[in-house]
Amino acid sequence: MPALTVPPGVEGIVAMHELPDPAWESRWTRIVVPEEVKERLLNFTLFSLRHRARIDAVRLPVHGLIVLAGPPGTGKTTLAGGLADQAARALGGTVVFVEVDPHAFPSQMLGESQRSVARLFDRTLPDLAGRGAPTIVLLDEVESLAVSRGGASLETNPVDVHRATDAVLAGVDQVARACPNLTFVATTNHSVGVDAAFLSRADLIEDLALPNAAAVEQILRDTLEQVVGSAGLDGAKLGPLAKACVDAGLDARRVRKLVLRALASRRELVLKPESLRLEDVAAALRAEST
Repeated sequence: MPALTVPPGVEGIVAMHELPDPAWESRWTRIVVPEEVKERLLNFTLFSLRHRARIDAVRLPVHGLIVLAGPPGTGKTTLAGGLADQAARALGGTVVFVEVDPHAFPSQMLGESQRSVARLFDRTLPDLAGRGAPTIVLLDEVESLAVSRGGASLETNPVDVHRATDAVLAGVDQVARACPNLTFVATTNHSVGVDAAFLSRADLIEDLALPNAAAVEQILRDTLEQVVGSAGLDGAKLGPLAKACVDAGLDARRVRKLVLRALASRRELVLKPESLRLEDVAAALRAEST
């Protein structure tokens, strides 16, 4: 299913997609995080999209805001897209997935960032939600948008950025009241840099850690099967290789890239990738660690 066209003149939105889409299913199934995390994410998203309109905001303050926190390479952004796809499947209809680029807002012009952010939350997102379809909005690297006012100094951060944070908080509150069919998923590599008031509005915060040995083994198996097939894998050697990846501090993305590095190490592997072996991946890890 092709991406939707972003209306001209709309600031901050880099892409919109109608889901479900078969090509997006792997964004959920191939990201290795604890199943209970996925269960909570999907359950809350369905609750937010289905029931928030009838919830008294004082008795149960539901903002429709999920925060995925953790180091780079742990699958946060990909998982957010997969969550939207899974929500569409569970709801049995179309979900619109909107990607917001927070780096599009900071400006040297005093007050311009605040005005741009305010337009996003006051006009653009309500207009999209007003079309009626359940809508999930990705705020990627939200620490660039909702900057911690307590930890930021005026010497190193323009006043405009502080005002933009105020606009984000007011905007999230406004959208929560006016757009019950819209749910936010925010990601951050640096939760300490996110304003505390933004985090306090989050209904669900999930910390995605670096993968443990069992998760790395699953990731390696999944990636290698893509290249060599299951018949070409020596499962007994996956465990030690997974432990070595954990000891080296590799995130999930780097584990998958390690297979690519192994393929690039010799011309014969590029010409015949199905001949790749675990020893080649282990050699690539040693080379990366030196």
